[in-house]
Amino acid sequence: MSDKYDKMKLDNQICFAFYVCSKEIIRKYQDLLKPYNLTYTHYITMLALFEQDNVMVKELGKKLYLDSGTLTPLLKKLEAHGYITREKSLHDERNVYVKLTAEGWELRDKMIDIPDKIIDKMFENAPQKPKNSNFLLSTVHEINKIMTKKRKK
Repeated sequence: MSDKYDKMKLDNQICFAFYVCSKEIIRKYQDLLKPYNLTYTHYITMLALFEQDNVMVKELGKKLYLDSGTLTPLLKKLEAHGYITREKSLHDERNVYVKLTAEGWELRDKMIDIPDKIIDKMFENAPQKPKNSNFLLSTVHEINKIMTKKRKK
């Protein structure tokens, strides 16, 4: 007979399972990003800029789900490393644009293998590596789309 409080156990919480998984995956990135003086949050910021350079800080924050209190110090560090520049708009000083430098663009080639290496690291202790990790990614994207749909309206 099951305990009526089973659903209250930590291991039965989907949010906790995602939380632990996320922390473990991000931890796997640390060694791969260390040579570039990047944290995981720096890394995803660079990925967003590789997709769309010369973007307003506000738009970058929306894409990354980061508020300005988190994003501003992060951008200052990327700028100190020489990977980006920040420039105020000529039309409205409240708008700041972020641009990759030549050194920032070079990171794209240097880090090209990180996505494959992460999959290998994620499953290094598994009996076998999944044949199609895209299924896992597409499932998580679908969950994210459902969860953020109401917020984006």
